Amino acid sequence: MANGATMCLAVSLSPEAAPSHPPDAGPDFSLLTRFVQEAEAAGLDMVLLGDSAPVAGGLNRQMRFEATTLVAALATVTSRIGLVAAASTVAHQPYNLARRFASLDIISHGRAGWNASMMPDPREAANFSRPDGFSGDDFRLRAEEFIGIVQGLWKGWDEDALLFDKFGGRFFDPEKMHLLDHKGEYFSVRGPLNVARSPQDTPVLVMSGLSEPAMDIAARTADVVLLDERSIDWAGDLKRRALAFGRRPEALKVLMNVTVSAEITAAPDMFADRLEECFRSKACDGFNIDTPLTSALDDFIGLVLPELRRRGLVRSGYSAATLRAHLGLAGEDRQ
Repeated sequence: MANGATMCLAVSLSPEAAPSHPPDAGPDFSLLTRFVQEAEAAGLDMVLLGDSAPVAGGLNRQMRFEATTLVAALATVTSRIGLVAAASTVAHQPYNLARRFASLDIISHGRAGWNASMMPDPREAANFSRPDGFSGDDFRLRAEEFIGIVQGLWKGWDEDALLFDKFGGRFFDPEKMHLLDHKGEYFSVRGPLNVARSPQDTPVLVMSGLSEPAMDIAARTADVVLLDERSIDWAGDLKRRALAFGRRPEALKVLMNVTVSAEITAAPDMFADRLEECFRSKACDGFNIDTPLTSALDDFIGLVLPELRRRGLVRSGYSAATLRAHLGLAGEDRQ
């Protein structure tokens, strides 16, 4: 995975820990804007924005704003960095979610991504007509069908299908429109979307919360997989499974989640050593830096990132426009 390439770098923001914004208050949009713009100025590939539907009377510990709404807003104050929103397969219907992310991708000029977690949350299920939640197998099979529908809808229009021919009275070429016509165990969706094809082929699919039974789903469908350090040894297996599904192993990027705290100010070189060792050992394609909206992000960008660049492990700036291109991913057909 480190065959002369540079690291993919993402950052997950945890706004509930932001200074001057206690957990019961939540951060304001200007604070989030500043940190995302800082990440963009540093040349990071993407920002991951968490979301969940909290229990009644509880707090949303991941993100006070609905994540896709936040992406739409952040797209207007950034121009290069990828913007990835978490959206649950429990809290949404496939058609609406596919339409929302297709719209976000057009709004952001090809910088949008969907983070689909494969970890069920019974508290969330209780807010969406499933008070008893899901069994592990039921959640996984339902999520697999959901993801397949979304990706199928994203490919419902060929790249040059829309004609906008006012004189000829032809809005689109019917030969280049593809009905999904899905009838499955959990969902029935006809399609197509009433949104044009994505500027980057399809929005980037990020998968997280992986369990061993979900490995095949990720290997077959994901563009990016987030793994915790304790499960990073799954990375090679994921690549082999992707190859077995007819995909190029490099078409699937595996990022290791790394927690950053203010202590890196004391030893940024040691933190850089840790990332370099993992990357050069081909254990992963890069890292997702999990950091609160505090000086820890400033320290990573100001102290660790320059050291990684000095070692030739991180690119110096953006060389392309879309998130898929930042990550070294090309559009591809999936089984």
